[in-house]
Amino acid sequence: MMKLVFFGAGAVGASVGGWIAEKHEEVYFVDKPEIVDRLREDGVTFYQQGEEKRAVNVKVKAACDISEIEDPDVIVVSVKNYSLDPVASMLKDKVGDLPIIVALQNGVENQKILPKYFSRVLYGVICYNAWLDKPGTVGFQKRGPIVLGALDDEMKFESKMVARVFNKGVETIVTPHIQDAAHSKIIINLTNSLTTLVGHKFREISDPALFQKLLTNLTYEGVQVVKAAGYGECKLGGMPSWMVMEMATKLPPFISKPIFDKNVKKMVVSSMAQDIIQRGGGDSELDTINGRIIELADQFGVDIPYNRAVFKMCKAEFAKPKFEPLDVRDVWAEVSKNIR
Repeated sequence: MMKLVFFGAGAVGASVGGWIAEKHEEVYFVDKPEIVDRLREDGVTFYQQGEEKRAVNVKVKAACDISEIEDPDVIVVSVKNYSLDPVASMLKDKVGDLPIIVALQNGVENQKILPKYFSRVLYGVICYNAWLDKPGTVGFQKRGPIVLGALDDEMKFESKMVARVFNKGVETIVTPHIQDAAHSKIIINLTNSLTTLVGHKFREISDPALFQKLLTNLTYEGVQVVKAAGYGECKLGGMPSWMVMEMATKLPPFISKPIFDKNVKKMVVSSMAQDIIQRGGGDSELDTINGRIIELADQFGVDIPYNRAVFKMCKAEFAKPKFEPLDVRDVWAEVSKNIR
């Protein structure tokens, strides 16, 4: 009976951990005392979007300190990249290098951080949207999948072993191409910057056509960069394919708009918007997602005016003491200065 510890009970940690805890007894959560108190009292509650009345509640075990959990086999680290280094250092001090580490962050920054502390690391790409209503209560659009893999071939056995347990609660696919999966997800996550910048889901979009133009070009530039860097496409659940992203920028609006509207309708409040708008600013994944695309564009000589302009605006606006979403027309006015 493999013992799993989920370090961090945010939207990702609570959903994955809660799903597995339904069918697997040895699941533990570690988080702040106030969150642990809630988990011990109320367990984890999760529901699919639009089906709140059919929410499922699972009783779970939780601790404030990982030292309270004896001999964990797997530690699933679900904090964001901006918190990862100090968390990894603390975990190494307390549990050593024996457990398998499963990293559930967006981007690839975790690939630089975790190998400094641990020798057995698996990386998971989350291919679904989830949100936290309150500690221990999480909503989701669909249950999975998760794409799981390692940076080398030496972790094949561990990958299959962890996936076997994960599959009790959520579809988990082992891939030998985790870099393709991670960079395919980065392209999807590029949208988080723009939707946060214009306050999508928090205010009316004044010009939907401009919003479409900005968002589709943002992701298509991402496709061009990732291709130039030598990564391949990895189909991630029901997320748009690279072909669809290209078509969205090249087809006439009367053809592309219905497809775009369908995909926008699926969008929920992104993790970046939760950090910047709902929690009042501070750290975000802007550098590890959008910054990664700009880094690769510089390395491989790809022109990405939309991404550069949106990144620059986000850096300036997110740093303000009180962030106020911008009108999409103002964003377009700034972006258009960079288009040749």
